[in-house]
This record gives sequence, C-alpha cells and structure tokens, in this order.
Amino acid sequence: MNGFKLQAERFEWAIGFDFEEQALSEGYRFIAGVDEVGRGCLAGPVVAAACILDLAKPVPAGLNDSKKLTEKRREAIAAELRESAVAFAIGAVEADEIDRINILEATKKAMTLAVEALEPAADYLLIDALQLRTLRLPQKALIKGDSISYSIAAASVIAKTYRDDLMKRLDAEFPQYGFAGHKGYGSASHFAALRSHGPCPYHRLSFKGVA
Repeated sequence: MNGFKLQAERFEWAIGFDFEEQALSEGYRFIAGVDEVGRGCLAGPVVAAACILDLAKPVPAGLNDSKKLTEKRREAIAAELRESAVAFAIGAVEADEIDRINILEATKKAMTLAVEALEPAADYLLIDALQLRTLRLPQKALIKGDSISYSIAAASVIAKTYRDDLMKRLDAEFPQYGFAGHKGYGSASHFAALRSHGPCPYHRLSFKGVA
C-alpha cells in the first residue's frame, strides 16, 4: 500500500485503472471508488459518493477529477455513469451534525454511508486520501486519488453533481446567499451575505466567519 501511495505522490500518474486492476489480480470483484465534495464549504452538507465501475466497459470520455471538468461536462459524465456503473450510492451529513462531530468525522461518516448503501456491496475500496477504519473492508487510500483512479474520479463527479443540484435548490429557498453560484463555499459574495443576513439553518456555525 505504501509503495502505491508514494508513487502517487511523487509522480503525476495518468488517470486509469491501475489500482483497480491490482485489486482484481488479488481476487476482488466489486471495487468501489469513494470521494467527497463540500468539505470546505460554509453551508450545506458534506456529500460522498461510492461508485463501482464495470471495468469491461469504456469510461465516459473525459472522466477525471470533477474539479478539472466544466459544469456541463460533469453533468454529461454523471448521466453516463448512472447508466453504466455496476452500482453507485450517495451519503450526506448535514451542517448541524458537522458542527457536532467536526468536518473530518462528518466526511468519514458520509463516505461510510455511501459505501454501505451500495448494491451489490463493495469488497474493496479505493478512497481519496482517507481510510475508513470503521468499515471491515480491504481498502487503499490514494493521495489525489480522483486524478489517478477512474473509480474515484467517477465518485467525485457523482458527488459533485448531486451536491451542486442540492445547493441550487437551496438557492431557491434562500436566494439572499447566492448558493447557486458559489455552492456554499467561502466566496467574497457569500461572506458579504452572511454579514448582511446572518446564517441560515443550512450554515455550519462552527466554521470561521459564519456565526
């Protein structure tokens, strides 16, 4: 495991199925990529996705770390993934619980919820940067995993598009904050709205600049 992590950190690997194929060679069948989005936001849930790809099928053109894709491309890829993946699932932890247990634990919980909701269940996990010790599954934490593993990239795209849609819906309920534009991140306009209106029920009160 450490060898893979060191190589991932030292070199700019091209995205592919290298880690998935290694797991397959060890006898695993349902290999899930796991990633989160919204960890640094001031408002809204932290959202994680778990995705098991069919390694016999081509991946959607342009699949990569969701942050490297345009919104239009992400949405198109997400739609393809929902049709072609063996399984995918979402986990989310809301702002009030983030305030209670802290963002790191909330991120791990969202990831765990996503993995536990997969059908069929995963027998191996590839996780972006974290380990989920509460899950009794073999797993590998990959630094910048969404840039080197198609399965983690797929999870990042599914999580990002899900959360963005959610924040757009919250924007209709609380238009004064501009959620549709910044998606809850700490933009200048978001901080200005907080100074003018104070936080709403979806803000993370434990985050600096919110309360």
